[in-house]
Amino acid sequence: MYLFRLAMASLANRRFTALLTAFAIALSVCLLLAVERVRTEAKASFASTISGTDLIVGARSGSVNLLLYSVFRIGNATNNIRWDSFEHFANDPKVKWAIPMSLGDSHRGYRVMGTTEAYFEHYHYGHQQHLELSAGRAFANDPFEVVLGAEVADALHYKLGDELVLAHGVAVISLVKHDDKPFTVVGILKRTGTPVDRTLHISLGGMEAIHVDWHNGVPARDNGRISADQARNMDLTPQAITAFMLGLNSKISTFAVQREINEFRGEPMLAILPGVALQELWSLMSTAEKALFVVSLFVVLTGLIGMLTAILTSLNERRREMAILRSVGARPCHIATLLVLEAFALALSGVIAGVALLYVGIAAAQGYVQANYGFYLP
Repeated sequence: MYLFRLAMASLANRRFTALLTAFAIALSVCLLLAVERVRTEAKASFASTISGTDLIVGARSGSVNLLLYSVFRIGNATNNIRWDSFEHFANDPKVKWAIPMSLGDSHRGYRVMGTTEAYFEHYHYGHQQHLELSAGRAFANDPFEVVLGAEVADALHYKLGDELVLAHGVAVISLVKHDDKPFTVVGILKRTGTPVDRTLHISLGGMEAIHVDWHNGVPARDNGRISADQARNMDLTPQAITAFMLGLNSKISTFAVQREINEFRGEPMLAILPGVALQELWSLMSTAEKALFVVSLFVVLTGLIGMLTAILTSLNERRREMAILRSVGARPCHIATLLVLEAFALALSGVIAGVALLYVGIAAAQGYVQANYGFYLP
């Protein structure tokens, strides 16, 4: 016990060097734990970009491709799905709710999604969180109303009542615009930290209205054009959609419904479980994930080597101290134990300070990280 007290007294005598060494270890430990925490929570948040949805259905392609364009708004669908196929499964007794999605247009680089009111009611993200409006309301009966994601509104400085024009295709710069049918901003969603923030939401009727006078992917000319007022009075039931999401009455029926969709004879379709597809997508990024963890380990190792270097370089300065200890009867094993205790105390204090620093950082950044990056740091 007296050796431990002696080690503490020795560190107190060299407190400036000891504090710097402990602080270096604390930063290394904090970085390692922070990387691991962010990696773990990012993975969990990545998986919870969409939650509460049992199946995502699209034209037959690959599960990752379907997930990317339907949830993350990345890439494009290989084909569309007929509206009557959607209705067939939406009306299935095993289905609790269905959210149709129509993609393919954009506005200044941000994707546009046509959907129904069911999207705002049943779509969840994170820990079963609902979509909430920060201003305005969801679109209603007028097909030319749009609800903006938070990032779209902030980046393009839109507010309620502003008008905007959608463009055909998903390019940042589009040569073909639906400028004869402008949309009015009626709502802005709260920030979610998910692709919802980067999406413009219109009704399926609105998506159909801007293409009502198009033929074979080409807009009509002059006399063949249909005005916005004329489109409002037309039947805007879509002929096809891009994908749809399903929520089931019972999780037990998930695989049965999935098999039924995959074997549907009306047209080739693919139903995927979001969690499984997300796991498959995450596995593609495992190399970068492991590399980041290895870098963090090297940072900790560097901190420990720095501590060892500080102790060894101080030995020459402590020759007089050790000579005095030897003169009062201390054996070489006692001096070695003293040095080990000092190293242990420095490492322990560094680890404790690193953990404390981590939790202070989490408490300070938790709200910002969740609002802007969509994952929760407990």
